Amino acid sequence: MSSSGFVLLDKIAGETSFKALFPLKRVFCTKRVGHAGTLDLRASGLIIAATGRATRLLPYIEAKDKCYTFRLHLGYETDTLEWDGEVVKVDDKCVGRESQPCLHGYDRAQHLGLEQSESPKTRDESSCHPGAEGDRIQCGVPSVTRADLEAVLPQFIGDIDQVPPNYSAVKIDGHRASDLANRGREIELKPRRIHIESLKVVGEGKVTEGCTGKSFATFDLECNCSKGTYIRSLGRDLARALGTCGCVSMIRRHRIGNVTVDRAVRGDALTPEHLLPVDQVLDFPVVRLNDDQVKAIRLGNWVPWRTPVENLSTTPGSEKFVFTADKDGAVIGLGVYDPGRICPKFFLGDD
Repeated sequence: MSSSGFVLLDKIAGETSFKALFPLKRVFCTKRVGHAGTLDLRASGLIIAATGRATRLLPYIEAKDKCYTFRLHLGYETDTLEWDGEVVKVDDKCVGRESQPCLHGYDRAQHLGLEQSESPKTRDESSCHPGAEGDRIQCGVPSVTRADLEAVLPQFIGDIDQVPPNYSAVKIDGHRASDLANRGREIELKPRRIHIESLKVVGEGKVTEGCTGKSFATFDLECNCSKGTYIRSLGRDLARALGTCGCVSMIRRHRIGNVTVDRAVRGDALTPEHLLPVDQVLDFPVVRLNDDQVKAIRLGNWVPWRTPVENLSTTPGSEKFVFTADKDGAVIGLGVYDPGRICPKFFLGDD
């Protein structure tokens, strides 16, 4: 059985993306593993990992669009832009009343794998704020409503420039920005162009205890976006558009391209049966070759191809990628379709 293929992992919060790959090395007895798209330490959700020669396909996965959900905390900002970082800014206008011992709500400890004492508490506005109207969140004066938040969302749709967080994997002179930030270095990252396809509020707002011991308005959102989008930066910028400051929690990646997290497995449940053929994850067309054509492709030669190929990329100027397969349908490599021929990109045969 080939050890090359894709594995769909559901990363738990509190685990690094690098550590999430350890079960692959054990289960498939290989050191040649990788993944497409790092998730923050506190984030959870889908990671597409690869083993063996399939690691060469990871750049094509990484380029896919993604879908995230996250919780936006309004009224305070931290150095990491996550709810539990070091507080660097508080908006007094958005500070609510002192936290009460009767707070209740979502089990963040279960989501993050934390002790209960580490979890912020969320209270439903209807039970803790009698008389609140509609989706209005009582977090100080002026209050913040779902309508307020939805009013600023359109300015984030489409191509926008975004400054990554200082605590990120962005490289500065060969060093990770997060490493420099931990050393106390002043960092000024340049904006990067990203694309946000859609951004919406999910459900009603709540009032949540922040790490300052005060109460703040929170909203859950869903974002479909391009490669390179930082959800923490998006939360910061949304808060600023509302005239306040903010940070995020509960980031979860639900989709990469057409692959969803409901197909993924936790690392502690991984078995050899979870290794997927590459054409079950990447949606390139598969073309079957005869024996002579397979030999030519293996030698790096192009082969004539007159049969129409369906579902090719329609992006102008982009290469038309196809998986080349033997007569039994087993994928042997990645190729590029030109009118009248197929040229090999690289070989994906036995390791």
